[in-house]
Amino acid sequence: MLTVGDLFPAYALQSVADTSGNFPVLTGDSFSGKWRVFLFWPKDFTFVCPTEIIGFGKTVKDLKDRDTQLLGVSCDSEFVHLAWRKSREDLAEVSFPWLADIKKELTAACGVLDKDAGVAKRATFIVDPQGVIQFAEVTAMSVGRNPQEMLRILDALQTDELCPCNWKPGQDTIKV
Repeated sequence: MLTVGDLFPAYALQSVADTSGNFPVLTGDSFSGKWRVFLFWPKDFTFVCPTEIIGFGKTVKDLKDRDTQLLGVSCDSEFVHLAWRKSREDLAEVSFPWLADIKKELTAACGVLDKDAGVAKRATFIVDPQGVIQFAEVTAMSVGRNPQEMLRILDALQTDELCPCNWKPGQDTIKV
């Protein structure tokens, strides 16, 4: 698995950002100069995944305020992504793009392809504007992630300071 300090891999994948049926190709250069959060999930039309997508979707405004773009990734096609968004009003309201990694190239390049299941592991990468991974996390397929913790970590990374355990914005950083 890729980790902190590694360059995030190049990609060019069709995406689904709404229910319009448009599938723009997004690349590693699509959000040049921004921080990016990549949210990998195993499969569309499952049980834990929508809770995460909806939860992380609620952070889009907060991420925009932090000059950060959220991107979802699974090995499902753009047509499956679109069908899933259309099947649920709460998913249709989510405004961040979902990348269709149907060849599993980005998922494999990140080292988060579950070889037994043939799907993405439940992984999160925070990538700085230079394309360097600053945070990497993988959880068990059965355990959802915490969007507020991701925001806290992003805030800490963006301070470019030493941040103690459980640090929150507005608190002192460590001065050496």
